[in-house]
Amino acid sequence: MATTLEKVDVVTVGVGWGGGIIGAECAKAGLKVLGLERGKSRGTQDFSLIHDEFRYAIRYDLMQNLAKETITFRNHRKMRALPMRQMGSFLLGEGLGGSGTHWNGHTWRFLPYDFQIKTLTDEKYGKNKLSSDYLLQDWGVTYDELEPYFDKFEKMAGISGENTNPFWGKRTSDFPTPPMKRTPILKKFETATSKLGYTPFMLPSANLSEAYTNPDGEKLAPCQYCGFCERFGCEYGAKTTAEVTVIPTAMKTGNYDVRFHSNVVEILKTGNKVTGVRYIDTQTGEEFIQPAEVVVLTSYVMNNAKLLMVSGIGQMYDPDTGKGTLGKNYGYQILPGATGFFDEQMNVFMGAGSLGMTIDDFNGDNFDHGDLDFIHGASLSITQAGMRPIAFNPLPPDTPVWGEEFKKASIYNYTRTLSIGGQGASIPHKENFLSLDPNYKDAYGVPLLQLTYNFTEQDKNLHKYLTAKSEEIMKEMGAKTVVPGSPLTNYDIVPYQTTHNTGGTIMGTSPDDSVVNTQLQHWDAENLFVIGAGNFAHNGGYNPTGTLGALAYRAAEGIVKYSKQGGSLV
Repeated sequence: MATTLEKVDVVTVGVGWGGGIIGAECAKAGLKVLGLERGKSRGTQDFSLIHDEFRYAIRYDLMQNLAKETITFRNHRKMRALPMRQMGSFLLGEGLGGSGTHWNGHTWRFLPYDFQIKTLTDEKYGKNKLSSDYLLQDWGVTYDELEPYFDKFEKMAGISGENTNPFWGKRTSDFPTPPMKRTPILKKFETATSKLGYTPFMLPSANLSEAYTNPDGEKLAPCQYCGFCERFGCEYGAKTTAEVTVIPTAMKTGNYDVRFHSNVVEILKTGNKVTGVRYIDTQTGEEFIQPAEVVVLTSYVMNNAKLLMVSGIGQMYDPDTGKGTLGKNYGYQILPGATGFFDEQMNVFMGAGSLGMTIDDFNGDNFDHGDLDFIHGASLSITQAGMRPIAFNPLPPDTPVWGEEFKKASIYNYTRTLSIGGQGASIPHKENFLSLDPNYKDAYGVPLLQLTYNFTEQDKNLHKYLTAKSEEIMKEMGAKTVVPGSPLTNYDIVPYQTTHNTGGTIMGTSPDDSVVNTQLQHWDAENLFVIGAGNFAHNGGYNPTGTLGALAYRAAEGIVKYSKQGGSLV
């Protein structure tokens, strides 16, 4: 028998970037907000011994426990889906701050092209540029409409950068803090790309270049360039995360609380409204019902979609008929690039997650696709993130994989290897989608989410084109040996690629082609909001966090408005 608790104004399912932003903004507006987090509490004080590569980067101490909940995976519908037993392609966070705790800190705004991709592609290249198997659609909002919220997110986070990229959207104001250091490695990339006629600029970074106090009064420290960002928490408080910004801001209002070890297993719904959620205390096994005036799903892409599915809210996507929207438009990223081996030694072991330089000349529609067999592109970057010794062991081609020559080459090349990497946009395909697995359940008796995904011809063509561009840049940088990335074949759930999953709960202007409206309000339940990269109609050539943050701030404004007047917000 579940115990029914006292009703709150707003309950968020998950306390990462989305839950933290919603919590802070709603609590500041006077609403009583409760965050349900299935992981534990954690913060800067817990990361004093964080420089343990084996514990955090190899054993994934900050990540979700796959023995309790995972996903199943298959490349296509005729293939048997099997559970993901260990972290690989993407790293799902758990605990206060969510996946935002262990991110690198790349903070981008998706391009104006991204938000109107269907309209702009059709206008320039015709409606048959891609086959009808690709599910291309606009987001329902424009870059200009989102720009104030991008600005708000970046000022809250203190993002370090420089406004010199000619390809991105116009900005209301400059970055809150200056760019990070232009190291010799970055200057090598800058010189090469400039000679080739491209426009390099410093990567926008949530590893701050200097001390900063944000508009909410939260203080952030300057980065120490220690090289332990991705897969690690920051012991300096210099990497902007939810638990050092928006969550403390929410707590200070007196209107916000977090309940840990609380795994939500169902959204409760009556008529056209939800009434709350049912969750299990993961330590005691007790079951609770948390009533709320507004329910906001702010967990990861996968879990937001799964909760809607197991709760029977929305129409499941059917790849045979094309009907339904829940689970539709799942997108990932492709990673074109090239590795170069040099004669000179370089300081590769110090750095920061977002210490890098980028070119956008081949991102979005910044170059002509008229004679190309793909659309969109990728940001191409070199990053000096700190190459840690367990996971990083670059070897030139034809090096023996064991013995004296292997050891000699490993030692020599460790400080003489650089890589250029691209984040290639993923265009949704009718055969790439999320659903519930009919055979497997999690530790709480809830069906696992099933991922059906494979790289498409669009992905392969884009990857090939941009790998060649990366190879060209690396040669210009002076590498004695250049190794281009291998061509794409079938997608696999291992090894690690990016934690940049999108789609499944997409936004739009009609319930016929989206799960939520442009305020991220569910079409079938007016007091249910769904916030995350699952709202993206397609993936882009960047990390998703900055765009997710902008959408969250815009949705928070809508939730406060709804709490006062009710009804549909569009």
